[in-house]
Amino acid sequence: MSTPLTARIIEEYASAARALPSAGAAADRRRAAIKALTAQGLPTSRDENWKYASLRALERLRFAPASSSATATTARVQPADLPAAVRGCARYVFVDGVFAPALSPRTDSGAAIVTQIAAVSAAQPPLATAASADQHSGDERFLALNEAFATDGAAIRVAAATGGAGAVPIELLFVASADGQAGASYPRVELHLDAGASLTLIERHLSVGSDNSFVNSAVTVELARGATLHHYRLQELGARAILFDTLTAALAQDASCHLHGISTGAQAARSTIRVRLAGEGAKLAMAIAGLGDRQQVNDTFALVEHLAPRTRTTQTFRGIAAGRARVAFNGKIVVAKNAAGTDSQQSLRGLLAGAEAEIDVRPQLEIYTDEVRCSHGATVGKLDDDMLFYLLARGLDRDTAQRLLKWAFLADVVAKITLPALRRDIEARLPGALQDVTLRELL
Repeated sequence: MSTPLTARIIEEYASAARALPSAGAAADRRRAAIKALTAQGLPTSRDENWKYASLRALERLRFAPASSSATATTARVQPADLPAAVRGCARYVFVDGVFAPALSPRTDSGAAIVTQIAAVSAAQPPLATAASADQHSGDERFLALNEAFATDGAAIRVAAATGGAGAVPIELLFVASADGQAGASYPRVELHLDAGASLTLIERHLSVGSDNSFVNSAVTVELARGATLHHYRLQELGARAILFDTLTAALAQDASCHLHGISTGAQAARSTIRVRLAGEGAKLAMAIAGLGDRQQVNDTFALVEHLAPRTRTTQTFRGIAAGRARVAFNGKIVVAKNAAGTDSQQSLRGLLAGAEAEIDVRPQLEIYTDEVRCSHGATVGKLDDDMLFYLLARGLDRDTAQRLLKWAFLADVVAKITLPALRRDIEARLPGALQDVTLRELL
């Protein structure tokens, strides 16, 4: 697709590619990705699943990576700039997509092997292959952009636990520090869990320095038979940051994925999620919260494909839009012809907390077999007047009462966080995202 934006991406890639390895599987993947971008281009607002995303900002951003030097990136960020590590987790810090060993104090992850993508041998293929070529032409086209430009990232492989020793919880902290007009940040995670393995992964995105970053993140996940993943994704980027995020996952027989996401930052954030339940008995539990204020745009598209019998999905979304913000969630469930016994439940709810705010929730079901149990519910409304009156009658002022009700609205997502240290951290930070000091003191 020949457009001025596509032409500029190709030009910047040609310049950046001179500094990248020109041989091996990773180089082949880069070339396939840029070829797909040349043919397809990036999505536009005319694409049905992108009509709520903020795409105009791409015209003024630079696509070449901000930096490929660990020394240069670490110089822009100091340990004091980072939040405290989650207790009990092995932390790995990446600045503008590049691993920063000086900011990663603990790298003992037990049964999990964590490798820098930049350090992987050119002859070694990527760990995760969930990102197949067909995804370059769909809603995952920003994944191709990441594959073309990413210079580093985390490749994680977890073997099945032996002798009672499992994987230590891992925290990946992706810090954006460069201005979006100077260069982009390309965080990348390639995750593979062997049969029967389990892992708790915290993926966190935040800004230090410039709050005007351009971040294009990609995560590919493969869960082998009976593997279990608890994946927590926290997006806390700066007030003027632009984020495009793509997660693709493939689950084998009896694999289980618990995906939790809380998005509070960025001027415009778009998350694309595609999960393939490819093995019989695979399970997905997805719980996502999106908060927007002022003129923020927070958009999520989640496609879950049931491709095998007796697979199960539970999908929960809670969104709050205040000021003139726009929060959207498009959840699509596809049940294939041979996926008899599928059980799918969707609960999508939005809360309007501003006179000019907008909430869009869209549940979709495509079912190609009769032997299923699928349900969905979607509601958008304002704060409950009866509950507000109840709190006012007990002496709370109106602002505090409204903030408590907002907190209660998010409880369906927060309550599903089973890692105690992380849950305490989120409970301490969310009141700040709701712009409330009083609420923090009451909790």
